[in-house]
Formats: sequence, C-alpha cells, structure tokens
Amino acid sequence: MVNTRPRGRPRSFDRETALEKAIMAFWEHGYEATTVSDLTRVMGIGTPSLYAAFGDKRALFAEVVREYDLRYASFAERALAEEPTARAAVRRVLCEAAIAYTTPGRPPGCLVVHAATNCSTPEVEASLRDRRNAGIAAFERRIAADVMAGELPAGTGAAVLARHTGAMIQGMSQQARDGASRQELEALAEIAMDIWPRT
Repeated sequence: MVNTRPRGRPRSFDRETALEKAIMAFWEHGYEATTVSDLTRVMGIGTPSLYAAFGDKRALFAEVVREYDLRYASFAERALAEEPTARAAVRRVLCEAAIAYTTPGRPPGCLVVHAATNCSTPEVEASLRDRRNAGIAAFERRIAADVMAGELPAGTGAAVLARHTGAMIQGMSQQARDGASRQELEALAEIAMDIWPRT
C-alpha cells in the first residue's frame, strides 16, 4: 500500500486568515506599536510558524501593506482608471475614502497613513512615504492630462492640486481615527472639491 500523506509536518493554520488578522493588527496599532508577540497572539500562531510562513516582522508588514492595498484601498486606483475626468476621479476617491475609513468592524482611517505615525524604522518609514508619494504622483499625472486636454484651465497647478488631494486623504484618515463620521468626511470631500478650477 502506497503512503500518500505529504512529507513533513502540515501547517496548522490557515495562512490567509492569519494574514487578515495581521492586517487588522497593524491597521489598528501601526507598525512600531505592533510587536511580534502581539502578532502571534492575534494570528493564533507561534513565533516559529510566523517566521516560517511570513519571515520577520518587516517582511510580514510589507506583505500586509500589499494585501491591504488590494483588499481595502484599491478604490483610488479604480477611480483614476474608470472616471472620465480627474475631477470626477478625485471626487470619487474622497467619497469612497469617507466610506472606507469609517466602515464598522474595521479600524478607522488608512493603514498606510496610520502605520507611519511614530515609525522609527527607516526602511518601513521610507516605504510608506514612497507609497503615499506614488499616490500623489498618480493624481498629478491625471490632472496634468486633463489640463492638456482642456478639461481644466491651462494655468491649473497639477502638482499643487494633487498634493492638496493627498493632504485631504491623509487628513480624512486622521479625522476618522479621531471619531469623524462618514457623513462628516463626505462633507469635507465636497468642500475640498470646491477649490477645483473650472473651464
């Protein structure tokens, strides 16, 4: 009789479930304040299993941020791809951020913004800063394209308008952590759009 059992000890936890719990832990507490012992406790695994499955804390956090982008923060990329104008895309991003940052059952705000608070690990701090700046650059490209196409006035400062959008997103994240409601954040989004120039 052939033994068909796989060799080695089978993994005793579901990797996707454990990763989701790690996302929630980093989202709630940030990178620096979330310890390896915190992670093993909420993920329900031992330290050896964490290192074997995910690497060290920094490697796990890098995977967490990638998965967070896919599961919870892809609304910005979709809006930029799907909306006909930069104005419509940014309005949609801000309105969807108001929803995402205040959804019951999840930590408030944005993981990428919050995790950078008091972060003293240079590589992590740089990675999060690069992600935020990449988002601003994506807004700038879209706004500049609309200026070229005549959708926005010729004198529109694409870089400044893009940075204003980034500041709104980061500010809305902190406001959500401070208890702002979805409706309050949506009202901020509407005010933010009032400054946009019109042709």
